[in-house]
Amino acid sequence: MRWLPAAVAVLLIALTGGAQAQTKLAPSTNDWTVTLGVEGRVMPAYEGSSNTMLRPFPMFDVRRAGKPASFRSPRDGFSFGVLDYGRFIAGPTTKVRFARNEGDNSNLRGLGDIGWAFEAGAFAEYWATDWLRTRVELRQGFGGHHGLVSDITADLVVPVSPRLTLSGGPRMTVATSAYTNPYFSITPAQSAGSGLPVYDARGGFQSFGAGAQARYEWSPQWATHMFVEYERLAGDAANAPLVIRYGKRDQIQLGLGATYSFDIKPLW
Repeated sequence: MRWLPAAVAVLLIALTGGAQAQTKLAPSTNDWTVTLGVEGRVMPAYEGSSNTMLRPFPMFDVRRAGKPASFRSPRDGFSFGVLDYGRFIAGPTTKVRFARNEGDNSNLRGLGDIGWAFEAGAFAEYWATDWLRTRVELRQGFGGHHGLVSDITADLVVPVSPRLTLSGGPRMTVATSAYTNPYFSITPAQSAGSGLPVYDARGGFQSFGAGAQARYEWSPQWATHMFVEYERLAGDAANAPLVIRYGKRDQIQLGLGATYSFDIKPLW
């Protein structure tokens, strides 16, 4: 973790100055622009944990050539706009949740393993103005949990310069019991193995918080970004014995990422 402050400082310096570059891809006779990238996130080892770990995340996007890249918040799932009316966009979205294994952390001993979860659903976002985006996602879980999860966010999106964009705003998450129960409940058998009291976690208001992001376009192809996301657990998740005894309600994520965009011709 000692590398993180230095990495953030270097990126902040880069964000405030650098080589001259255009911020939009040059017009092209090709039909599609593909964006590939990778993002490193320092995040809680599991939801409610006081320990952190570094995880890599792939990034991918496809859009019509010449069209500016769409704004993306770190909380957004992997989405594709099917309905696009300018200020209103909607379509399918997905997200993956990491597995939680009791052997990975001594605080989880006796609680059993929770497998990977794949969440699929839909999103809708509305740009009230050119600088204010509101967004709602609703996803159904498969695998590690079978609940419904909804993320509700708003972001101020401010282009400080042609190359630097700052954004941020509030976040809120609500979930059903079928999501909350696997991660925060303690069954009698788990209580006997872990020493934690029996606990029945129900759904509802899951967390609230805020996030901020800075994105810098070095050239029509290369871009980098950094972000911080804060959330505070609420409701039954916040009062879970695993959180109270071994973890904390305040959860923070820090991220650094880079993307590369290129044009391709259609295969048909």
